[in-house]
Formats: sequence, structure tokens, C-alpha cells
Amino acid sequence: MNTGTNEGAAVSDTVTQTDLDRQYRREVQSRIEALAASAEAGGLDAAIALFASAIERGGVIQAFGTGHSEAFAMEIAGRAGGLIPTKKIALRDVVLHGDIEPGALAGSALERNPDIAERLYAIAGAGPDDVFVIASNSGVNGSIVGLALEAKEHGHPVVAVTSLDHTMRVEPKHPSGKRLRDVADVVIDNLAPFGDATLELAGGIPVGAVSSITAAYIAQLLTIGTARLIAEHGTTPPLYISANIPGGDEHNKALELQYNITRFA
Repeated sequence: MNTGTNEGAAVSDTVTQTDLDRQYRREVQSRIEALAASAEAGGLDAAIALFASAIERGGVIQAFGTGHSEAFAMEIAGRAGGLIPTKKIALRDVVLHGDIEPGALAGSALERNPDIAERLYAIAGAGPDDVFVIASNSGVNGSIVGLALEAKEHGHPVVAVTSLDHTMRVEPKHPSGKRLRDVADVVIDNLAPFGDATLELAGGIPVGAVSSITAAYIAQLLTIGTARLIAEHGTTPPLYISANIPGGDEHNKALELQYNITRFA
């Protein structure tokens, strides 16, 4: 998908903060507009159909991301205006609910460890009708590809949100030699450039990452589309309302019990 932007747009020595703000806004806006156009053309329909089908069968959307991509999982799972049959899987789950020492969370070793996938899957407690959505800008780390493979091995559909520009320029870190995009049933491009930064300061210094913004937008489009499709099928979509408004806790907890949802930290 061509966003019409220049990767790492160069910035002169005399650039002002206002200039930077405007350039970054253009980089963000062009990608949001491209994602919107793709969605209008049906680019998210396959993922939305998988989500709606899982929920209608009593399943759950299992969302996973590491590093900054965990923000995508947080947009999918457990937030006001979001779908209730959702769970967020996080690397720290293997410390909080498993047998891994806390020190393992330091650095990137755990994120790159393919052997952690089986433990993550076990802690997630996935049911037979669940669908997995996994976000990773690079799409090559061991835990990311490992969990996607684990989900597929257990018969779950997998939706990937990744940067196609970035992932094809780096070597896979999983022993299979696969990238997330190679495992997933549906692949959604977050349109982030290689390295994520959209601007380049004088001296070649990269700045202005965009993947968190585009991933959050994708997450909301998927949520909205899934809720709409469920409603079109004649069922009230199970959506969270804010816990900070009257009746919010009661509404949310009742539906969490219906879908057997347990929220981890």
C-alpha cells in the first residue's frame, strides 16, 4: 500500500519545531487515510469476519504484542468501547502466572525467545473457538512467531498486524525461518516504514515513530467492524462501557462472566 510519503523524510539544519510538527502530522495523516481507504475497500473484512465468527460461537479474541506493540493488544482487549470477549496476552504473564524469574523481563531476550510461546499459550487458556491477533512491527522475534505457530498448531486462526516494509528487510529470529506474516491467515500492514521513524533530523538521526498510532487505529477499525457485523446478524455486540460511569462495573462483569473472561494485569 503506497502512502505517498517519503521514508525517513529529511529535515534541514534550520528546521523549526513547527516544521517538524507539520511534517510528522503529514506522515501520520497520509497513513491513516491509506488505512481508511483500505478498510473502505474491504481490506479488513477477512479479519473482522474471523473476529465476529469467533465471538458468535462463544470464542474469545486473544491479542498479543511485545514491546510497543503491546499497546495494540491493549486497544483490542479490556477497554471502554471495546469488545468484551477479548484477552490480552503479555510476556510478563510468564512471570506473574508462570515460573519465570522477574529478571527475565529485562532487555529483549524473552521477546526473542521462541521457547516461551508454549508457556504463553498455556497461560492464555485458549478455547477451541478463539482467534489470535498478534501485533509486531518487525514480525520476526521468536516469541511472536512462536505464539503464532503455537496457535496454528492448536487450530486457531491468526491475524497479524505488522510492517511489511520492515519485516521483509530483516532476518527472522525464529528457528523456523518464518516471519509472522508467513504464519498468519490474515495480514494487515500497519504502514510503518523500516525502522518505524518517519523523519530524519540533520546528521541522519531518525525520529517520529508511527507504528503505535497506526496500530491503534487498526485496532479500533477492527473493533468497530466486528461490533457492526455482529449487530447486522441480529445480536447485540458485547461491548465494554466505562467503569467510571454508573452501572459500568455491573454491565462489564456480567458479560465477562458470560464469556469466562479473567483479566490479567
